[in-house]
Amino acid sequence: MTDGNQDKLVYVRRTAKVVKGGRIFSFSALVVAGNGEGKAGFGLGKAREVPVAIQKATENARRDMVSIPLHDGDTLSHPIKAVYASSTVLILPASEGTGVIAGNVMRAVFEVMGVRNILAKCIGSSNPINVIRATFKAIRNLETSELVAVKRR
Repeated sequence: MTDGNQDKLVYVRRTAKVVKGGRIFSFSALVVAGNGEGKAGFGLGKAREVPVAIQKATENARRDMVSIPLHDGDTLSHPIKAVYASSTVLILPASEGTGVIAGNVMRAVFEVMGVRNILAKCIGSSNPINVIRATFKAIRNLETSELVAVKRR
């Protein structure tokens, strides 16, 4: 948590490569990072040791951050739906005092992004990597509240 960025570890997975002499274990880590003011990114890191995998994932997350337009400083301007592989995410803006109502993976994204009022639902596969990718696909397609108002006319 340096320079105002927040990092959240979403999950760590252990994989095993079977070789003649036994098994070689490797770890992959999924991390989301954000500044709490509408910017966030995710990263996947792989290494033989857990701390190294987490460090790589954090570096990747900070490198590829996406900025979104927040409506009233704490929610989205319009509902949005996105699909990645077999994971579908439905994200709805919420009124003041609602809080973050979402699954663990999407909750981590919205908390580091600084979104305080939102409703989100994951439909289909709940694979953390696919849910994160679908969430960021939705976030990239967000429009400002001014543009939404112009389209409604």
